[in-house]
Amino acid sequence: MRIIVAGASGLIGTAISRTLRSAGHDVGTLVRRPPASPAEFQWNPGEGSIDDTALKGADAVVNLSGAGIGDRPWTRSRINELRASRLGATRTLTAAMGRLDTPPAVFLSQSASGYYGDAGPAVLRENAPAGSGVLARICIDWEAAAHEAPAGVRVVTPRTGVVLSRSGGALGRLMPLLRLGVGGPLGSGRQYWPWVTLPDVAGAYAFLLSSPLSGPVNLCAPESADVNSLIAQLAGALHRPAVLRVPAPVLRLVMGQLANELLLASQRMEPAALVGAGFEWQHPSLAQAAAWVADRGPDS
Repeated sequence: MRIIVAGASGLIGTAISRTLRSAGHDVGTLVRRPPASPAEFQWNPGEGSIDDTALKGADAVVNLSGAGIGDRPWTRSRINELRASRLGATRTLTAAMGRLDTPPAVFLSQSASGYYGDAGPAVLRENAPAGSGVLARICIDWEAAAHEAPAGVRVVTPRTGVVLSRSGGALGRLMPLLRLGVGGPLGSGRQYWPWVTLPDVAGAYAFLLSSPLSGPVNLCAPESADVNSLIAQLAGALHRPAVLRVPAPVLRLVMGQLANELLLASQRMEPAALVGAGFEWQHPSLAQAAAWVADRGPDS
């Protein structure tokens, strides 16, 4: 397949692009700078512009573009940027598809577990209602923008959970502390995080390109875990203690609203669609995932 990836330079985009190329696919990428190779195509999603030759003849488009959720404090202008970067990129792609005589057959446009807001211990399958909060509102509109793709395009919006990686990602700041034995649970630790390893994210995207699934797909591991269990497993795999709990008031004081929605919210997602379609995880259990994360090898 000829696949165009937007947001290919990030942690998830790099892993997905590598996996797709290893499977023999022809992968092109969208870049904001002048292209450095025939596989790169320039675009400016903030202005809604794109080299229309990028999508010509493409079988699929993978959209991972958007400003980093946890990179900076959530000021009003930053929240606007988080929203605009996602909607602008998605609409630039769907508009470009609409200008083609034969648009790509598949559009995989990333969403996030934040769609469900803070749902406590309730099990969340794909038909669960949207929650409230900044991330939920962004995800609702982000997914709606993806469905502006032309008729006949199979649109999939993977609601990606907390991605476990050996470097960077959601645990990028916590892992060094755990390796030193000075990390610990966040808040009460009873909130559920819908975790998934980076290789399984890449594998799931490759799977979704050829599966018949459409609409929202919960992208997480089949084994649910609260933060207490997650941190304990990671620390155990690293042979380190993890007893220095960070109280919720401290997190809120330091991070504000970001703490409530990213660290303290509970989303007990279940990957019902992926399970039903026969997807096979490399790391389906938390013990397997922790052992993989603790290995100092490259993300792959």
